[in-house]
Amino acid sequence: MTTESKAARPALPASPPLTERQEARRRRILHASAKLASRGGFDAVQMREVAESSGVALGTLYRYFPSKVHLLVATMQDQLQHMHETLRKRPPSEEDPGARVAQTLMRAFRALQREPHLADAMVRALTFADRSVSPEVDTVSRLTTAIILDAMGLEGPPTPEQLSAVRVIEHTWHSALITWLSGRASIAQVKIDIETVCRLIDLTTPGTGAKG
Repeated sequence: MTTESKAARPALPASPPLTERQEARRRRILHASAKLASRGGFDAVQMREVAESSGVALGTLYRYFPSKVHLLVATMQDQLQHMHETLRKRPPSEEDPGARVAQTLMRAFRALQREPHLADAMVRALTFADRSVSPEVDTVSRLTTAIILDAMGLEGPPTPEQLSAVRVIEHTWHSALITWLSGRASIAQVKIDIETVCRLIDLTTPGTGAKG
């Protein structure tokens, strides 16, 4: 989605924060969604089963998540947040920003590799998402950007050139997930592609682009 289209969209009123009980209910729903997706992928996530597994009424589930696509995109948000927390506790060890980003994204990729059905369900949900899911999709994008920027280890705010490089890396990351999940790319090829595109970081970061 372009910056222009985001700017043209009218701002939605902010949702009131969830109470502790509502947040606990939401977490049960997301846990049930991830568990069902891990077992059988996108088709295994049925709203009625999610409601039963999480102990909420079906109508309540739909108030939290209007559709299965909304639910699975939210599940991806949740998974990315967990990844982000883990990566902050164990930051990348490489010296150059590009290498740190590549190491971070491959660690995240291997985490998804351990749950291929769940990864497939979340990526399919992103692919099927229409305009009604735009806020949730935007949050997924912001989380991915935050993971990449944290891995870069910048001392100040990113430059426009660096943000452009981050966007290209995000596109490549998403494409690599799709091609791997569809069996059209091996893990080795994904690693090569991620490492290659992450060199853009060094090209846009003063003091690193001239190396090699």
